[in-house]
Amino acid sequence: MFHGTITEELTSHEEWSHYNENIIEDQKDFVYVKFNGLHLKSMENLQSCISLRVCILSNNFITDIHPLQSCIKLVKLDLHGNQIKSLPDTKFWSGLKKLKLLYLHDNGFVKLKNICMLSACPSLIALTMFDCPVSLKKGYRHVLVNSIWPLKALDYHVISDEEIIQNWHLPERFKAYNHRLFFNFCPALKKKKIKYSKVE
Repeated sequence: MFHGTITEELTSHEEWSHYNENIIEDQKDFVYVKFNGLHLKSMENLQSCISLRVCILSNNFITDIHPLQSCIKLVKLDLHGNQIKSLPDTKFWSGLKKLKLLYLHDNGFVKLKNICMLSACPSLIALTMFDCPVSLKKGYRHVLVNSIWPLKALDYHVISDEEIIQNWHLPERFKAYNHRLFFNFCPALKKKKIKYSKVE
């Protein structure tokens, strides 16, 4: 079990010992980072990952995501299962012009107004916020759908026209939460089964 920073995680592995001297300098070239379930508390060393496109930091103890501000090439950001309670302001999100997929479910978000900061993210098409206290608030889905204009899917369901256009009643198959509009854009990671064969 690991309880430190990303840099410590990168430099602590024995098999990487010959890379340790250059690892920090090389971070600017990283395009994919996956550190899930490592009990990380901080991501401050990611601010040098200016080429980062996919960042998976799920199931850690992260509370602050400001270090990602310099990762302006991000397309996918998975921060589910952390201890984040509030999001940065609109300036932060407007800088992430390429961000399309954002997984924030299973965090501590409470204020709907704070989540609306995501409206500044110009390319965000899919967002998860389920299993957060804010998702239990009345009108949660309606507010987010009508605040984040580019959004196409929220919490495993494609956004229906009925959710956007008030008092428009559509046939059942086009209504919000219809099973036909279910879209699993955030599948759970599966562990690979290793098959062993007996050598004779």
